[in-house]
Amino acid sequence: MENLIIMRGHILFRGLLMLGSVVGTLLGAPVTAAERERPNILFCISDDQSWPHAGAYGCKWVKTPGFDRVAKEGILFSRCYTPNAKCAPSRACILTGRNSWQLEEACNHWCYFPAKFKTVMEALGENGYQVGFTSKGWAPGIATDAKGKAREMTGKRYNAKKAKAPTGAISSSDYAGNFEDFLGEVPEGEPWMFWYGSTEPHRRYEFQSGVKKGGKKLSELDGEVFKFWPDNETVRHDMLDYALEIEHFDSHLVKMLSVLEREGQIENTIVIVTADNGMPFPRIKGQEYELSNHLPLAIRWPKGIAKPGRVVEDYVNFIDLAPTFLEVAGVSPKESGMEAITGRSLVEIFKAERGGQVIPARDHVLIGKERHDIGRPHDEGYPIRGLLKGGMLYLHNFEISRWPQGNPVTGYLNCDGGPTKTEILNLYRAGTDPGFWANAFGRRPSEELYNVVQDPECLVNLVGSEDQKSKAREMREELFRRLKGQGDPRMEGRMDYFESMPYADRRGRGFYENYRAGKKTVSGWVNRSDFEKEDPK
Repeated sequence: MENLIIMRGHILFRGLLMLGSVVGTLLGAPVTAAERERPNILFCISDDQSWPHAGAYGCKWVKTPGFDRVAKEGILFSRCYTPNAKCAPSRACILTGRNSWQLEEACNHWCYFPAKFKTVMEALGENGYQVGFTSKGWAPGIATDAKGKAREMTGKRYNAKKAKAPTGAISSSDYAGNFEDFLGEVPEGEPWMFWYGSTEPHRRYEFQSGVKKGGKKLSELDGEVFKFWPDNETVRHDMLDYALEIEHFDSHLVKMLSVLEREGQIENTIVIVTADNGMPFPRIKGQEYELSNHLPLAIRWPKGIAKPGRVVEDYVNFIDLAPTFLEVAGVSPKESGMEAITGRSLVEIFKAERGGQVIPARDHVLIGKERHDIGRPHDEGYPIRGLLKGGMLYLHNFEISRWPQGNPVTGYLNCDGGPTKTEILNLYRAGTDPGFWANAFGRRPSEELYNVVQDPECLVNLVGSEDQKSKAREMREELFRRLKGQGDPRMEGRMDYFESMPYADRRGRGFYENYRAGKKTVSGWVNRSDFEKEDPK
């Protein structure tokens, strides 16, 4: 009887839709096929994963069948970048379609998100889409509207279902189960957007879990350890623990794809899989190097991608996602309150049939940062701006007297705590460090230039090379010209603009001064041994 009632309800709902179409036509406002079949959007974002670490990119020690399927049946992007390699500002760029230096407080990590900037999921929610998320949406920070009411930046939260996690460090959230709960609340025939935001592979990890619980072997990493880290058992275990957490994220993606197939929705659902910033290891997460900002991206949409199985080499940016979502949903940026978008929709790439470089104008991306985590005097940041173009990366560091990963005496707080970080610090203190500390934590020059094709680890700064001086000058001039056109306060001489914005976590404000005065305990996301007795001169 219950099934009969539900079936009759569905028939009645479809009848009302048809009636609405007829009435609309009679009134001169027909409901088009596109309006009735607006695509669903499943946005999947891992937390701290660098771009090489997925099977579709040739990685053998991280197994990602879900990501690989999306890439094979859709488009694999080989040059996707976030403007800002830290959780909150990176996610803000996705949601607003604007570079972080265009987002006022939202350029910083742990910020008060400006009420004036609407998110794409808020816009879709106001235009006929059901929107929701599981686990981590936009975070960390505080977001309220002009009246002080908490905003649903990524829609309604679905976190009720739990499942046994592979390790004690992995979330017990049943991501796929929560997705099913969301789908169960979407009225039949209505489009939806769901944000799957896992907390993996964010730190911390269960040490040696990759080997003990994932069946991995240290030998899998022969030739895979980056040159700016020591290649030993501790670091290899740390990398395999990271791999296990990526695989957990991917396992729920596989389940979600199965749910879509079972529900008959996979053909008209756009599936996007990416990460918010690079892996939480020294010299990567929170910095602006190739491995910091270069991220995995695969997109599947059978009804909207002309030729699946392509690898696209265009430079694409996280700010391109919001305009893409608006375009496929048929929502006007201006009418939705998102007319200030800087990014460019990817739909033209979807409609193309070739791989490689598809749109010649997509020949660069801009990157940069301001304040991330606490730990410097007066809660200062480490401001950087950069340009990626033609396989080259130019970086301009504005405050080279500061410590790029945070002050040593407060534990280098812009680098998450973990075995690799502690291993580098131990070698440094023992006097046996061949240069790992300098690459990870040392001060930097005002300009850096790297050939990221030949040197993806960004170890050879070409600024001092005679044959590269003109290239550095050319890229600096283009970078500053583009930033000025985007209204970057630093290009207008307002160097303290982002520095004056308060840290949203009040417990962390003034951490450096309070810690030095003995008023605060060690921050929770680094090891106690990471703190130096004094800052080196």
